[in-house]
Amino acid sequence: MTRSHLFLCLLLLLAFLNFAAPQDDARIMLSFKSSLNLTSDVDWSNPNPCKWDTVQCDGSSRVTRIQLNQKGIRGTLPPNLQNLSELVVLELFSNRISGPIPDLSGLTNLQTLNLHDNLFDSTPENLFSGMNSLQEVYLDENPFSSWEIPETVKDATLLKNLSLINCNLTGSITVLFGSETLPSLASLKLSRNSLSGPLPSSLSGSSLQELCLNGQRLNGTISVLQNMTSLVEVDLQGNAFSGPIPDLSGLQSLRLFNVGGNQLTGVVPPSFTGLKSLTIVNLTSNYFQGPSPLFDKSVSVDAVAKTNSFCLEIPGAPCDSRVETLLSIAESFGYPVKLAVSWRGNNPCASWLGISCVGSNITVVNLGKHNLIGTISPSFARLSSLEKIILYSNKLSGRIPKELTTLPKLWLLDVSNNDFYGGVPKFREGGGKGSGGGSDSGSGNESSKKSSSVKIIVPVVGGVVVALCIVGALYVVGALCIDSDAIKLTVAASSLNNGGGGGTESSYSHSGSANSDIHVVESGNLVIPIQVLRSATNNFSEENILGKGGFSVVYKGELSDGTKIAVKKMESSASVVSDKELAEFKSEITLLTKMRHRHLVGLLGYCLDGNERLLVYEYMPQGTLSQHLFHWKEEERKPLDWTRRLAIALDVARGVEYLHTLDHQSFIHRDLKPSNILLGDDMRAKVSDFGLVRLAPEGKNSIETRVAGTFGYLAPEYAVTGRVTTKVDIFSLGVILMELVTGRKALDETQREDSVHLVTWFRRVAASKDRNENAFKNAIDTNIELDEDTLARVEKVWELAGHCCAREPYQRPDMSHIVNVLSSLTVQWKPTEVDPHDLYGIDYDLPLPQAVKNWQASLSQTGDDSGSSV
Repeated sequence: MTRSHLFLCLLLLLAFLNFAAPQDDARIMLSFKSSLNLTSDVDWSNPNPCKWDTVQCDGSSRVTRIQLNQKGIRGTLPPNLQNLSELVVLELFSNRISGPIPDLSGLTNLQTLNLHDNLFDSTPENLFSGMNSLQEVYLDENPFSSWEIPETVKDATLLKNLSLINCNLTGSITVLFGSETLPSLASLKLSRNSLSGPLPSSLSGSSLQELCLNGQRLNGTISVLQNMTSLVEVDLQGNAFSGPIPDLSGLQSLRLFNVGGNQLTGVVPPSFTGLKSLTIVNLTSNYFQGPSPLFDKSVSVDAVAKTNSFCLEIPGAPCDSRVETLLSIAESFGYPVKLAVSWRGNNPCASWLGISCVGSNITVVNLGKHNLIGTISPSFARLSSLEKIILYSNKLSGRIPKELTTLPKLWLLDVSNNDFYGGVPKFREGGGKGSGGGSDSGSGNESSKKSSSVKIIVPVVGGVVVALCIVGALYVVGALCIDSDAIKLTVAASSLNNGGGGGTESSYSHSGSANSDIHVVESGNLVIPIQVLRSATNNFSEENILGKGGFSVVYKGELSDGTKIAVKKMESSASVVSDKELAEFKSEITLLTKMRHRHLVGLLGYCLDGNERLLVYEYMPQGTLSQHLFHWKEEERKPLDWTRRLAIALDVARGVEYLHTLDHQSFIHRDLKPSNILLGDDMRAKVSDFGLVRLAPEGKNSIETRVAGTFGYLAPEYAVTGRVTTKVDIFSLGVILMELVTGRKALDETQREDSVHLVTWFRRVAASKDRNENAFKNAIDTNIELDEDTLARVEKVWELAGHCCAREPYQRPDMSHIVNVLSSLTVQWKPTEVDPHDLYGIDYDLPLPQAVKNWQASLSQTGDDSGSSV
């Protein structure tokens, strides 16, 4: 064939394609017409769609615009609509079109998609896919079935306006709405849907000018707004946002700011009220504090004082100095809602939560167990009349401010059960101005009785609460052998039995009651009446069951003061527990009481009633490691990332290391497994279920006992001989490490017969690792996102797991070695200051001989279980 023939064929092909494309568009438009019930005012009768009302074509007769709006049209959209590849504008808003929105991924030139106010019931999974010319999308007011913003929105890199108002959106606001993914996005309107969760940090630095998210279930803070400097309109009304208004001084174009109907707190900052661009502000129905804000006269403001917690209703009027100080203290706690609800008005001595006064002087700030976060504010020092600061059992961190040492009348500072570091500051000599003397108990003028000392209550070693009585510059260390959780539970039980009598602030207790009777038995723990536990668990109802074991059931419970507990109820066939069983039970209580560590689930109390034997533990709200590792899909959780898995492994190792070395003795758990590893709200792990713990007699390396535990985690020598050493726990932890790396269960019947047993399969993969690198990578859980650094860390844990599960016990490492290896792999986020939990009460500012002497004295006192209470 000659070149001229080839050229002629090419011309014919191009001509055919140019002819075929308009023909295809015409056929699609006829299909579109047949799927709709057009009204009389729409004339689509011409055989050429390019001459139809509301339809436009280019010079090649390709359809570029369909603008069929507000015609009351019914019908559906045809599935071949995506083949109108030159379509630039598709507008069908304000009609009655129903059915699904079809796949539109072929509309690569589409710039405007406007389908709002119709009856569409679903969107395609690949909505936005391939639509990289898209600039405007309006799908508001459609009765879609529940759907989430698809990840394919990132394909629409030119998107400027996205409006999805009242169209049954669920899930969270995607992190894709950021300056890197959608750099041109200027308007985001997602109002009146069912979105939840916080505002993503990806919004920071975005070019958004309009952000409308009103009428949802969104929560968290609005701090990300301070970095969205292009904002002109913000509407967050009717959500559950909390915390303060951030510094918005950088939002120089902000005109409308609507945050009404949230749970925002704190002082309305001058950096916001001074914005010159503001025209409309709505702050109603929140819990704002401090002075009522004063805006420029040109601003239309709705901030009704009665729906907030302003100190005065007059805009700009200053608050009482005591109020300003307490709000400064609340700021360090993040302005919690609980305080904002109570701290209303301009007189803190008028029934403010946690505040007690003598006359107009604030003498007590009691905010123990209020779930506070943040730090202790140095502003406490401005309340010169303070006698007691009580902040136990919160989630506070940082340092105890040295400014507190200047308070002249302070005699009690309780910061136990928090996460402070850096030690306790030295309080100056001559505390108060009272008459001095007096005993340590009873009512009366406590400030005068305690004027020469300050009692500090902080957690020091192994979960035991220690009282530091500071006289002048001397530290006198004394053990307090009832841990604070025991005190709380005893008070709660006694409150139920005694009608929940109130109490005053004149005599200190963790419940706020002056007459709480702490009932401590010889074991060092406490008895809780069966009536209290029945009330807490709704009479041990099935709906409160957390889990079941071979001989026990664990129930969730809540005491009258809000304390959540886990109650382990042991089965018994006898009508009354025998003397022998009672002795064994109390012996076990004594054993469990010794085990106090931040990575061991704490025993809070017990109950003996007839044949009932119950143990009460602290409640771990995030459930078991097993749920997060193997059942995360059915429980609608997120899979654990590698950093969290590594932290959990280290937590478990530290808890078991403590068991293996407690009081120079070896306590052996014998039943380590993911279902016995519990997680708190911070996802830190604690080892639970000490029913099988055994103490190896002094001088013996092993003991012989009845085999107990769980198949798949049992060390081979223990399963065969019944002889148990600490190496049994090492083997079990090795299996758990294998599970964390691979995502597979210790025993999995769904696997092939030769791969059911994890350890056997693991050893086989490890043996082939040098020959086949992919075998190792393929064995790693696919939910772990691997980069070069993560892969290296996973490989080290892989090797450690193999050593832990060595066939011979002597080939397995000690738990201290495991802790060291895992510690070296975790992200080093610890503060530069030494953790006070590791100080053992030592004041390193003292000369070494004196520090050693004090440390030895503290050890001898903390070993005595008969200490006194506060």
